[in-house]
Amino acid sequence: MANTTKILGVEATLTGTASNVGSAHLVRIHNTGSGVALITIKSGSDTVGSFTMVTGEVVNLQKAAAETIEKTSGGGVPKVVQIGFTN
Repeated sequence: MANTTKILGVEATLTGTASNVGSAHLVRIHNTGSGVALITIKSGSDTVGSFTMVTGEVVNLQKAAAETIEKTSGGGVPKVVQIGFTN
């Protein structure tokens, strides 16, 4: 059965400032820029992980509510919004 994405917030641009995206557990990230974007996930000051998004890529990221995400380098322009899934 296919899942339907439920939008739970207002889309915002992810910058170099840490954001928990409204304490979201699921975040849709869309790199709308013309370059790659390095996305870093942190728990406090500890890095949990990071990944590179290419132009036009969309990722649905699962994270803990207190974990933050930020764009740490690259020319991409990632847009983020809190989401949920329904059946």
